Parts: sequence; C-alpha cells; structure tokens
Amino acid sequence: MTTAGQVPPDTKDWTWVLERPCEECGLEAGSIYPGDLPHLLRANAQVWLALMGDPEVAVRPEPHVWSPLEYACHVHDVHQLFHERVTAMLTEQRPHFANWDQDVTAVQKRYADQVPAIVGPTLVASAYAVGDVYAAVSGDTWDRPGVRSDGAVFTVATIGRYHYHDVYHHLHDVAALAERVTVGAYDSYAEDYAEGTSQMPEVVAGNIARFVASVAPGGRVLEIGSGPGRDALALEQIGLSVRRTDVSPGFVRQLRSAGYVAEELDPLRDELTDPLRDGAPYDGVWANASLLHVRRESLPIVLRRLAAATRTGGTLHMTLKEGDGEQWSVHGHVGAPRFFTYWRESPLREVLRDAGWDVNEVRHGESQPIDRPSQSWLAVFATKR
Repeated sequence: MTTAGQVPPDTKDWTWVLERPCEECGLEAGSIYPGDLPHLLRANAQVWLALMGDPEVAVRPEPHVWSPLEYACHVHDVHQLFHERVTAMLTEQRPHFANWDQDVTAVQKRYADQVPAIVGPTLVASAYAVGDVYAAVSGDTWDRPGVRSDGAVFTVATIGRYHYHDVYHHLHDVAALAERVTVGAYDSYAEDYAEGTSQMPEVVAGNIARFVASVAPGGRVLEIGSGPGRDALALEQIGLSVRRTDVSPGFVRQLRSAGYVAEELDPLRDELTDPLRDGAPYDGVWANASLLHVRRESLPIVLRRLAAATRTGGTLHMTLKEGDGEQWSVHGHVGAPRFFTYWRESPLREVLRDAGWDVNEVRHGESQPIDRPSQSWLAVFATKR
C-alpha cells in the first residue's frame, strides 16, 4: 500500500455506456428499467455504507489511485449533482448544465481527509434523496431533456441510467476490497447464515446425488467453502469422506465447535494437498456457492490448482451465479457486503477446459428468494482430464 499523490484526471466520455455494456464493470446500463432506479441507487448506497467500516478504507491501493474512501466521497457528490440536474430537467425547459470537474472537486473538498463514519451515512442520505426524485417520475416525464456542457443531450431516463452506471462502476473500482470484506461479512454473520441455510434445497440435494454417483464409494472429497457444514454432512451420510475447508475463520470455528475437523483454506493461495492421505489426489471437489466470490481473473488459477490436486477421472461440482460482470450485494442471510462474480456458460466452459477439466454438464436453474428478485445459477459437473 502507498500514500496519496496526484490522481490523473478522468477525461473519458462515458456516454457510450448507454449504448453497450461497460467493458470494465460489465453493466448494461441501457437496459435498466428507469422505474428501478430508486431501488438500485439505494441498494448501491448500502454497500458503500458497509465498506466505510473497513479498517483500510482510507488507504490507496496505488499512489495515483483513489482510496475507497475517496471514491465514496465522489459517489456522494455524484448523487447530489444528479439530484440537482434531474430536478432542473423536471422543472425547467431543456436546462443546460455547467461543467463539473470531479478531479478539482476532490482536491477542493479534501476527499482523502474525510471521516468514513460521516461519509457513509451522508452518502446513503444523498442516494435516498435522489432516489425519491426518480421515484416521482412517470409517463412522458422520463423523456424531458437536459443538455450537458459538451452538448450531450440526455432525457431523465438516460441521465438516470448514466447516473447509476457511475456509482455501480465505482464499486468495481474498489473491488480490491472484495476478498477481505467478503470474508469479514461471513465471519460477522456466520450464525445467521447457518440458521438461514440449514434446510437443504431440493436442487442442491439433486446435485449431491449427481455428484455422489460419479465418485466411488468411500471417495475422498475436497470441499471448498464448507460454510456451516450442511453439504459435507450430506455427502458423508451417503458414504464419502470430506475434507471440510473454508476461507472464513468464523465458519471454521463453527464447524470445530460442532465436533468436526475443519481447516482455514484459500484455494487461490494455500497448499491443497490432503494432509490425511500423504498427498494422494482427491476423488472429487465440491464447491457449492463458494467460488462465485472469486474474481474473474483469479478463477482460472483456482481451477488449475484444483485440477492439479485431483486424480484423473475425478469429479468437480461448482455453482456460480449466471450473468454478466460483478456485483457487491447486501442481501439474504448476510447483512454485510459480499462480492460476487457472474459467469455465462460459454466462457466458463472455456476456462474449465483450459484448466484441465472436461465439462460433462452445465445445469441452469433459478432461485426464488423472498427478499429480492430471482437469481439464475449455473451448476457445473466436470471431470479431471
């Protein structure tokens, strides 16, 4: 980590994100339904609020790259700016907007010196306030125009989509926090997560049956992301031997307190060799809803490492969220932000093949949470070459 320095100004014109998916964060802003903007902006703000509790939130990853705290200050000001502009579009005829220099603003307002405990709540307040403005828009009012200083013409709908891409993209910019914050989220909510996921979903039971059928009776399985241990118990009851591992110390403590042998293990960095079998390869790898937290550029490395630890003909099962890009989220049984990477079947198959796995099947499924929209999933079954 490094100390602060002059951040190069961002001079790019980002209006193209209204026409095609963002090449960096993956968001397809042009497809956003304008009526969803209030919810999207408020949910985004809740993630920023939670990130402000990270002990290294004010540390820059590089000398000339904003810290997460500085990005949060910018997001707060973006909400206020668009609040003013959208209000003008709703109350004036074709307003023209003065130029806003975000880099000058960052220096003038001393973003790097702000207090995270203050920035978080004020960011949320600004997001909710501008969300209320969007919530009041309906019908043809979405088509009211406004003109930026460079001549670019927006409607209320398109400026709202542009606005959301800005704050969404900046969560992508702070994704370096992803691993530490996600692990911390599970640590903090380990008990809640265990209670909320204690019942085995029918689709997971089906995946277990499919997995067990391809692993020899008594086979040794490396489980990545054991969590509270529900799946490992089911696998063992059917006759497999499971090495329980998790990157979350909270889950490992929970498993040990229940009488199980469990280890902290990061599949990206730690030694994967089975300590109970003198380095003998595993017969299978079970990774249910765990590798979805791995950043896109790191998943090929993880899959290669898992392949190296598995015997030829061994089986891999993993589930990932289906979609594009990546997303921070606070939902479900964990009330703190977690980072998710979304995948499509075709590129995922390519990554698996290059890592040494032959894909046998990719199942598509849907979950129906009661507190958020349905989620599409990919369930992969592959064989080590």
